[in-house]
Amino acid sequence: MSMPTLRIIAFILGIFLITLAISMLIPMLTLLVYSRTDDLNAFIWSSLATAAAGIAMILPGRPKEAHLRPRDMYLLTTASWLVVCIFAALPLTMVQHMGYTDAFFETMSGITTTGSTVLVGLDTASPGILIWRSMLNWLGGIGFIGMAVAILPLLRVGGMRLFQTESSDWGEKVMPRSHMAAKYILGTYLALTIIGFLAFWAAGMSPFDAINHTMASISTGGFSTSDQSLAHWQQPAVHWVAVVMMISGSLPFTLYVATIRGNRKAMLRDQQVRGFLAFLIVTWLVLGTWYWLNSNNSWLDAFRISAVNVTSIVTTTGFALGDYTTWGSFAILLFFYLTFIGGCSGSTAGGLKIFRVQVAYVLLKANLQQLIHPRAVIKQRYNNHTIDEDIVRSMITFSFFFAITIGVIALGLAAVGLDWTTALTGAVTAVCNVGPGMGPIIGPAGNFASLPDAAKWLLSLGMLLGRLEILTVLVLLTRAFWRH
Repeated sequence: MSMPTLRIIAFILGIFLITLAISMLIPMLTLLVYSRTDDLNAFIWSSLATAAAGIAMILPGRPKEAHLRPRDMYLLTTASWLVVCIFAALPLTMVQHMGYTDAFFETMSGITTTGSTVLVGLDTASPGILIWRSMLNWLGGIGFIGMAVAILPLLRVGGMRLFQTESSDWGEKVMPRSHMAAKYILGTYLALTIIGFLAFWAAGMSPFDAINHTMASISTGGFSTSDQSLAHWQQPAVHWVAVVMMISGSLPFTLYVATIRGNRKAMLRDQQVRGFLAFLIVTWLVLGTWYWLNSNNSWLDAFRISAVNVTSIVTTTGFALGDYTTWGSFAILLFFYLTFIGGCSGSTAGGLKIFRVQVAYVLLKANLQQLIHPRAVIKQRYNNHTIDEDIVRSMITFSFFFAITIGVIALGLAAVGLDWTTALTGAVTAVCNVGPGMGPIIGPAGNFASLPDAAKWLLSLGMLLGRLEILTVLVLLTRAFWRH
C-alpha cells in the first residue's frame, strides 16, 4: 500500500477525531446544566487530546494524487472504528476511574452499538458519562448505516451486493448527487431521534432519560441510564415507544429516503422488511403466550414484556425488561436462537441480518426443486434481484467465518477461565452485537464487569468483527492485501 494512500486514510481519520473531540462538548454542557463541574476537566482534557491527535493527522494535508480504491476502504473502515474507540474511552478512564481495558470495552460496546456494559450504579452515575455512552451508540449507528449503504455492497461483503442497486442508483433515480443520499439519511436519522425523544418524554420519562434512550434505541445500541434497563420504568407506554424505536432503527434507511422522495410503498414492497416484521409478530405471539401460561401476568402484560425483550434481542439492541432467563428452558433457548437473527440490511442492527435467512430459504427451496426436476432451469430471485453464484459464494463464505469467529472467541473465553455458558453466549452476543448474554454473570440481570481483562479484549475484538461484517477485517490479515 502506497504512502499517499496511507496519508489520505490518516487525513480522514484525523477528521473523525476532530469531530469526536467536538462531540465531547455535549457532555460538558450536560455537566454544567447538572452542576457536576467536578467531572468537567476529564472531558476537557480528553477533548483536547483527541483534537490534538486529529490535527496532527491532517496537518500533512491531503495528497492530491491519491485516490481511495475499494480495497483501501477495508483499512479505512477498520481503522476508523479502532481509532475512534481508543480516544472515546479517555473520559471513562478519568471520570469513572476505571482501567483502560474496561474503558475500551465499554467504548467498543457503545460505538459498535452492542450494549454490553461493565458499569454499575448507572442510576447515580455522572450525567456526562451517561450522555457520552448514549452518544457513542448514536454515532456508531449512523456510522454503520453509512458503511452498510455506501461501502459494503461495493466490497461484496457477505451478500450485501444484493442491495448494491439501491445504493448505486441514487445518482440517477433518487437524487442528483450521491452526497445528497448521505444528507437525506442523516436527516432521517435526526428526525427519528427527535420523534423518539418526544415520544419517550410524553410516555413518562424525564427529558434526560428520554434523550438517552432515544439515542440508544434508534441506534439499536441498548445503553440505559438505569441498572434495571427499561424495567426501571413501569409505564407500558414507555415500553411500546421503545419497541417502535428499536424497529425503526432496524429498517433500511435507504427505504426511508425512498419513501420521503415519493415512493410511498417502498417499505411495504420490500421483501426483507415484510419478512422482518412478520417474524417479529409471530415470535411475540409465541413467546408472549408461553410467558402468560408460565407466569401470573395477564396476557396483555405477558405479550408486552415479551414484545420488548424479543424486539430488543432480534434488533440487537440489548435493552431488557426483567430477567427473561427465569422464564424456563423453552424461552431461554428461543432467546439464544434469536440472538443470531439481526435486523435489516442498511439499518443500525447487527447479527446475521434477516435477508441472509430469507436468501438461505430461497436457495433451499430451489435445491429441493432441482432434486425433483433435475433438468429444470430454476431461477433464484430475492427482492427483485437474481441470486447469482457470486452472491451465493459470498454468503457461504461470510456465514462460515461468522460461525468460526464465534467458535474461536468462545474457546478463547473458556481458556481464560469462563464457564461454557458464559463463554459461548458471550461470544455470540459480541459477534452479533446484541448486548446481554445468558447465565447469572452476563445475562440480562448481570453485566461484564467481573470478567478477566483477557476476556474483555477478546469480546471487544468480537464486537468489532461482528459490526464490520467480519470479512472486512479478516482481509487485512492476508499478505495479498498489503502488496501493491
